[in-house]
Amino acid sequence: MTDMPAFVKKEIEKLNDFLSPFVKKVSKYAFWSLPLITFSIVNLFFLLFLIPSEDRMLVALIFYAILGAFGMALSKEAKLQRKEIQKISSDYIIERMKKSDLVSDRFREDYIKRVINQPVRAMDHFVKFLEEEDRLNRAKWFR
Repeated sequence: MTDMPAFVKKEIEKLNDFLSPFVKKVSKYAFWSLPLITFSIVNLFFLLFLIPSEDRMLVALIFYAILGAFGMALSKEAKLQRKEIQKISSDYIIERMKKSDLVSDRFREDYIKRVINQPVRAMDHFVKFLEEEDRLNRAKWFR
């Protein structure tokens, strides 16, 4: 991001501002899921294989199993939210491309198709689109 032109940074900052609430939520889910799962697995291992069986152990087993299940649910939710962020990001990029009046319709539609067909590379396509838009804007001013 440090070596990007100012016009690209500006657009990416707008996108980041738009996505930041979603990213914060996903970060919290991912942050808590791994420790919960790890803590649960370690304690279940000790309870099942290293500590002799007792009647009180059943409550601990249930507690750690629920804790692990909660951690796994958070992990799954984080994964689903990441997919949603990718979709929202692609939708934002496509809307931004549609608003551009500097590039030709064919060029715009080509880049929109690229974003739709390759959502993982949407940022790369967006940056190339913005660079072409800026090039055309500069050419317009020098005519």
